[in-house]
Amino acid sequence: MIPVAPAKEPPHFDKRVRKKGLSAIDELVGRKPRLKRPGRRRKKIAAREADIPADAFPPFWRDVLPDMLEAYERRCAYLALYFEHATGSPTIDHVLPKSRVWDQVYEWSNYRLCAALINTKKNDLTSLVDPFEVAEGWFALELVAFQVVRGPKAPPGKAKEIEETLRVLNMPECLKAREEYVTCYERGNIKLSYLERRAPFVASELRRQGRLLKEDS
Repeated sequence: MIPVAPAKEPPHFDKRVRKKGLSAIDELVGRKPRLKRPGRRRKKIAAREADIPADAFPPFWRDVLPDMLEAYERRCAYLALYFEHATGSPTIDHVLPKSRVWDQVYEWSNYRLCAALINTKKNDLTSLVDPFEVAEGWFALELVAFQVVRGPKAPPGKAKEIEETLRVLNMPECLKAREEYVTCYERGNIKLSYLERRAPFVASELRRQGRLLKEDS
């Protein structure tokens, strides 16, 4: 896991996501919607916004997934691994879950580009390290089993969040992905520049641990 710089909100986000989402919330709590739309009004399902079930929010955020893929260079914010065009499974993670913070459901600042595997595992946890807040050295890569571990600069005050995050990052599929990148690089099948684009956390850890190939050192 490496630091991720927040991308600027796209100009069309307010129209495509925020306004449509807030109007849908109006309907879900029985208010007159702020926007007109074709079709029947959504059925009231809650007396107040905080009681709307997480799965009842219309997923307008999916409309900006292409923007997020471009803004974040097609890399998962948590794994720092590239999404392939045909076989990748990119999703939008709500860092503050829909089940807990209704007024952030349709906010760009609450979105993280995230692999479906990680998003499912994370679910509605709020105790993970936010990729926008992580600093260099909080996480490291162990190059035998390819697990992410606590880094040399991990702050003691973030111990609980880091441990929770490690449990999410070290699923078997994640270990295998890191192993394949390291193996391909060490065999000379991929260049360092390619590794840095596709798996920058792996590349930075090989560099930090003195494991780069001779020609890249």
